[in-house]
Amino acid sequence: MTTQFMFAQGKTPSFADDVAFLRKHVDVIVLTDKKSAAQVAVIPAYQCRVITSSAAGEGGVSFGWVNRDLIASGKNQPHINVYGGEDRFWIGPEGGQFSVFFKKGDPFDLGHWFTPASIDTEPFELVSKSQDRVICRKTIELTNYSGTKFNAEVNREIRLLDNKAIEKQLGAPLKSSVKAVGFESLNSVKNTGASAWTKKSGLLSIWILGMFNASPSTTIAVPYARGEAAKLGPVVNDAYFGKVPADRLVVSDGILYFAADANYRSKIGVSPRRAKPILGSYDAFNGVLTIVQYTFPKGAVDYVNSMWEVQKAPFGGDVVNSYNDGPPKPGAAQLGRFYELETSSPALALNPNQTGTHVSRTIHLQGPATELDVIARATLGVGLDQIKNGLKK
Repeated sequence: MTTQFMFAQGKTPSFADDVAFLRKHVDVIVLTDKKSAAQVAVIPAYQCRVITSSAAGEGGVSFGWVNRDLIASGKNQPHINVYGGEDRFWIGPEGGQFSVFFKKGDPFDLGHWFTPASIDTEPFELVSKSQDRVICRKTIELTNYSGTKFNAEVNREIRLLDNKAIEKQLGAPLKSSVKAVGFESLNSVKNTGASAWTKKSGLLSIWILGMFNASPSTTIAVPYARGEAAKLGPVVNDAYFGKVPADRLVVSDGILYFAADANYRSKIGVSPRRAKPILGSYDAFNGVLTIVQYTFPKGAVDYVNSMWEVQKAPFGGDVVNSYNDGPPKPGAAQLGRFYELETSSPALALNPNQTGTHVSRTIHLQGPATELDVIARATLGVGLDQIKNGLKK
C-alpha cells in the first residue's frame, strides 16, 4: 500500500496513483534521478506542464494538485481548463487594456474572461526528451484587448535537478533525513512577427504558475524588501478579488503570510520594488517545505498589470503573485482545492526575432522540522514556527 498523507479534505494520492490515473487519459513523461528517489511528471499535451512530482519515488506524496474530475470528463470548459500542475506556462497580462484574456470592449468580469486556447487546451510539440529533461515548442498567435496581434514561438525546457544542484540553489546542505525533489522550467518567447512589440500597443510577459494541494495546515510565505512606502510603494497588492481579510493575510517585518486553505478566493501580488527572487510555503501537518525561485533581472521595473480594469499604469504590475482558491461567491462552485505560487518575467519589449526568457525553479523538501527549519531560515529568512504561526498574529 502506498504512503498517503492526510489533508483535512481527505487523503492526497501518491505519485504513482496520480501518474496511473493521468496515463489513462494523456501521455505522461516521468523524469527520474539516478541517485535519489526524485521523480517529476511532465505532460506535453498540457502545454508541457509539470503536473506533479515526488521526493520519495512512486510511493511518495504527489505534490502537484491534479484536477481528476476535469481530466476524466474529457470535456473542454469555456473559460479555463484547470488541469492542475506545479509549473504551467501562461502569458500575461490577464486584465487591462492590453489583456489577452478579454476581447475588446468586453467588461472585465468572470463571464467575459477566457484563457487563450494556445495556453489552455492546445498541446505543445515534444521536441526531445531524456531521463532528466523535456523540451517542447509551440507557435502561438494572440490578440490583446486593444487589438494588437502577437506572433510568437514559445520554447519550454523542464529539467530535473539532482541533490547537489538543489543544495547549491538553496545555499544549505540536505541532511540524509530530508527527501527532496527539484525542477526548473526554462521558458522563452520569441517575437516571430514583422513588427516590434512596444508599450504603446501593449506587451506580453512570461507567467509561470504552480498549483499545489491546499490545506488548513499550509501557509504561504513571501519575503519582501523593507523600506518606506513613499519610496517603494505598498508592500502588497491585495485588491485583485477584493481586499483580503486580516486573518488571511499578515504583513510582518520583511515577509508576508497568506492562507493556503482553498476556502476563500483571494490573490496577492508584490511589485518589482518590493519583490525578492524567492517565495514558498510550509505544510506543517505533512512536514513539507516548498521553495520557488525565479529569474528577477536587476533594475527591471516594467511588469504587465493583470488587474481587471482599464489601468492607469499598465506596466506597473506585480512580479510575484499567490492565489488561494475558493467560491467566487457564497454557495458557488470553485475551481478546486488548490493554492498557487506564481512568478512573471518583465514586460517583453521584443524586436522581430528577439527572445525573452524566464526561469522558474520549484523545490519540495520533506523531513524533520528541525532540518527543514534550517533551510527555511537560509532561504525565506524565517523559521518554520514563524511561518506556521504567521497568520495568528
